[in-house]
Amino acid sequence: MAFEITNEFLENLVGFIDKNNDSKIKNLFEDIHFADIAEVLDEVSFDEAIYIIKLLDSEKTSEILTELDEDTREKILENFSAKEIANEVEEMDSDDAADIIGELSEARQKRVINELEDTELAEDIKELLSYGDDTAGSLMAKELVKVYETWTVAGCMRRIRGQAQEVTRVHSIYVVDKEDKLVGRLSLKDLIVAK
Repeated sequence: MAFEITNEFLENLVGFIDKNNDSKIKNLFEDIHFADIAEVLDEVSFDEAIYIIKLLDSEKTSEILTELDEDTREKILENFSAKEIANEVEEMDSDDAADIIGELSEARQKRVINELEDTELAEDIKELLSYGDDTAGSLMAKELVKVYETWTVAGCMRRIRGQAQEVTRVHSIYVVDKEDKLVGRLSLKDLIVAK
């Protein structure tokens, strides 16, 4: 069943926030998709949105932050410490983390990167931030799989299996030419059903 934001839902939520009833708020959002939670945040006051983001766990809120429009996300992150932002981005793929950190001032970027406990992620983010906007390098997550356009489906699947230990999640497969220039992107589903 699809989630729908109703007046009753919003009234309950605001009532729970007013009473600092954190367990009820967490329970309310337990089974709601992060994209739907992002929509809820657009419906409540700014202070209520901050309260919700800070209350929910980073695994969920990191996904919510990627769904928010840039202006809303920027305003929310202004209310977060460098450590709080670092906790959020440590739950993201490196490309999403770099996008979010890239929206911060240069001084704040450095503070957030210094707070990252995952040093490999910190290095990946620094590398991604060094690329120009909208270049293939800036768009590619360090965790994603690169295959060559001349490879067969079987060859691509072998490559994915071979990288399975290093890659935690495979959402996209980047297709490059012999000079490592981005040709396109495939979803894992597209690759699996390809012949």
